[in-house]
Amino acid sequence: MKLTVIGCWAPYPRGGGACSSYLLQAAGLNILMDAGSGSLSKLMNIIDFRLLDGVIISHLHHDHYSDLFVLRYAIEGDRRGGGRKEPLPLFVPGVPQASYEQLAGYRRAFATTPIESLPQQFPGQDFAIHTLNIGGLEFRFAPTKHPMPGYSIAVGQPGGLVFSGDTAPTKALEHLAQKAALFLCEASGLDEDAEAVREAHLTAGQAGTLARDAGARRLLLTHFWPEYDPNLLGKQAEKTFGGPVDLAREGETYLIRKWDC
Repeated sequence: MKLTVIGCWAPYPRGGGACSSYLLQAAGLNILMDAGSGSLSKLMNIIDFRLLDGVIISHLHHDHYSDLFVLRYAIEGDRRGGGRKEPLPLFVPGVPQASYEQLAGYRRAFATTPIESLPQQFPGQDFAIHTLNIGGLEFRFAPTKHPMPGYSIAVGQPGGLVFSGDTAPTKALEHLAQKAALFLCEASGLDEDAEAVREAHLTAGQAGTLARDAGARRLLLTHFWPEYDPNLLGKQAEKTFGGPVDLAREGETYLIRKWDC
């Protein structure tokens, strides 16, 4: 399993950068997780958009999905030219309804499925986990705590890749991240921002604590406020995680051994 960071900034990118977006390559598939501002251009430096097998969006804030609107034109043009035969599978939250319906209306480009409609599991907690299989690759979705409804995402069996999405600390994310080989976790704030991001995001220190409590083997921070120094966020996360912490960098690739997931 291979993860490439396409964009790591929020809620807007640094010059030449892109907002939240990650290319997952596993089981012969190319799956894009999030498609924030500027991500399509960055993606095409790595693979052709025609090679995508699916797109998963964690939630419908613009810094996580706005480039779907330009990807739409790319796919429709390719289909008109005799390229792609079928719409691209797209999995997104069904709320806000107006945003979902707008995306679902691009039927030439996307075959859109609301994550809420996927099968559910109940892990003995006060939340449900939705499940998805794309070409033999398993995904699990746990609800986030954020002003916009959304999902944290686990890929592969427990002990694989986990992406936090945008969320305050939750038992659902801690459950999903148990023994993660690679925990891709937002760090939207410095520790002193705890009150400002409460109920919406994680500080760097909270990300480290959550990863430590879940027993994650590797912590990769992302979703950086462009005005902050990511190295400072990393140092704060290391104090609570108790070990080295990686910082997401656009174009960097992270390998997850198949026996970890």
